[in-house]
Amino acid sequence: MSRIGKGFVWHELTTTDCEAAESFYRSVFGWKAEPTGSADRFCTLFSAGEAAVAGMSRIAGNGDGPTLRPSWLSYIAADVDTDTVRVVAAGGSVRRPPEDVPSIGRLAVVADPWGAPFVLFRGTRVQGPASASPNAQGHIGWHGLHAGDGEGAFSFYSELFGWTKGEAIDMGPAGVYQTFAVDGIPTGGMMPMAPETPAPYWLFYVNVEALDAAISRVERGGGRAASGAMPVPMGRWVVHCSDPQGAIFAMLAPRR
Repeated sequence: MSRIGKGFVWHELTTTDCEAAESFYRSVFGWKAEPTGSADRFCTLFSAGEAAVAGMSRIAGNGDGPTLRPSWLSYIAADVDTDTVRVVAAGGSVRRPPEDVPSIGRLAVVADPWGAPFVLFRGTRVQGPASASPNAQGHIGWHGLHAGDGEGAFSFYSELFGWTKGEAIDMGPAGVYQTFAVDGIPTGGMMPMAPETPAPYWLFYVNVEALDAAISRVERGGGRAASGAMPVPMGRWVVHCSDPQGAIFAMLAPRR
């Protein structure tokens, strides 16, 4: 009997300048921003329309500047304590052990065997925008893993979360792009990371109406489109970007 798959339920930006990042993402995606949390760790809740899509927190410093680089983390629905043990048993590592976050839920920050970080999460409330349409504007419509080992990474995540293989796309010298589904719904893809990529990582794709207009908003806001717009299967276009603080994200659209 097959297991019920565990999918992506939340995304969080950790950054060095919350105010500037808030302004950037509001202008690029039209997100609304609501401050939450305490003054010593500024937090923001981003929403697309009435639906919450992501959170933001400030990177804690050590007195000599930030200890981490700005980045986005993806949260995956999990039995946090049990799955943390399973991650380690499968060769992964724990970056932040399981803990309760008041009024939010329980989480652990872990990494796969090749170092790509992600969050195991069990919420006390409805877990983020999981019920939104995959193509809803301003929502995250795709997830891509730049993997340390493409085939090995799929085996790791499939065993841990019950994900299943979808279409395998031959990318030539870049390797095979292996798509995957959660409970039969196409959700993302994995491929070997490029030689110049410093470390494996998860990349999420925000749905936008048209790519060229969205790229212009990124650049006007001080961000950067790291590569040209690229066509992908199902008649869509993608572009990889970074925000003004250096956090990497991507955009997905039905047209240029």
